[in-house]
Formats: sequence, structure tokens, C-alpha cells
Amino acid sequence: MNAIKVGLIVGSLRKESINRRLAGAIVKMAPAQLQFEDIPIGDLPLYNQDLDTALPEPVQRFKQAVESAQALLFVTPEYNRSFPGVLKNALDWGSRPWGKSSWPNKPAGVIGASGSPVGTALAQEHLRLVLAALDVPTLAQPFVFVQHAEGLYDDSGAIANQVVRNFVQGFVDRYAAFVTRHVG
Repeated sequence: MNAIKVGLIVGSLRKESINRRLAGAIVKMAPAQLQFEDIPIGDLPLYNQDLDTALPEPVQRFKQAVESAQALLFVTPEYNRSFPGVLKNALDWGSRPWGKSSWPNKPAGVIGASGSPVGTALAQEHLRLVLAALDVPTLAQPFVFVQHAEGLYDDSGAIANQVVRNFVQGFVDRYAAFVTRHVG
């Protein structure tokens, strides 16, 4: 099977982000046919419609990276019961200018980690609503809300807790099948 290029978008800018760590663990768990490419969002300016006619260079790079991806994986924290503003800003830039959205028909997965027992449940729900408006089909099940705790990852970055690893592996397997169906 041909490789599938997956754009990886982490909704946290923090260097030691637990969601970036989760993304790294997922990449290790994924089948070899999924080739992940990080799509950074930290250098995007705040969305301003006045710039739609002359997109800033970081926006052009971002849109090109999204457009070159065959599928997407969003890994999001939860801030104040929703996904971070920096991720919303990226989604807005990717949808602009009007009529030139970079998002449509890219199959996507949504996952996230938080210190909360309910993980990123509300952030993921809000993100799924926005992705639906952008015509991004998302994997419906399983919902995976990872509760981050000390010792969750081993020294190699893999998920050390067997129960959590099996649960996340179930997500990864379903995501890979979903993407393969949509891209293939």
C-alpha cells in the first residue's frame, strides 16, 4: 500500500506539551503506511481579513502544508472547556480567503490529553463542530480522552501504562482504517 501523508496539528505551543508527547506516542504506534508531518501553528499571525488578499508567508506555508496532506490528526489540549485559541486561529487561516479553504475532504482524527479525569472531552467536541463546518470528515469513534499523569510515558516516549496504551492503540488502529478508506 502507498504511504499516506498525515498532517499532524498539535494545539499547544508549549515546548513540553503533554499533547505533543501524546502525538509523538501516536506516531510510534501508527502503521508504517501513515507518514506524519508536523504542521506548526505557532508562527501564524492572528487572523485578520484585511490580509486575505496578500497572505503572510507563514500562512502560505501553513495552507500549503495542509493542502499537501492527505489526512489530518488534531491533538488538542483543553483550555477553559474548549480547544485553544491558537488552534482556532489556524483553522480560520486555513479556511481563508473565502472560497479557497485548505480543509475540505481531508479525513481527520481528534484526540487530546489533560490532567483532568475527563481529559479533553469538551475541547474535542467543540473542535469536531468546527471541523464539520469546514467539511473535514472526522473519525466518530472511539472518543479518547487521555488523563495525563506522571509516568504515563517511558524514556522512549511510548505510553508506559498498558491499559492506556491499549486504549490509544485502538484509536490509532481505527484512525488508520478510517484514513485508508477515505484516501484509498
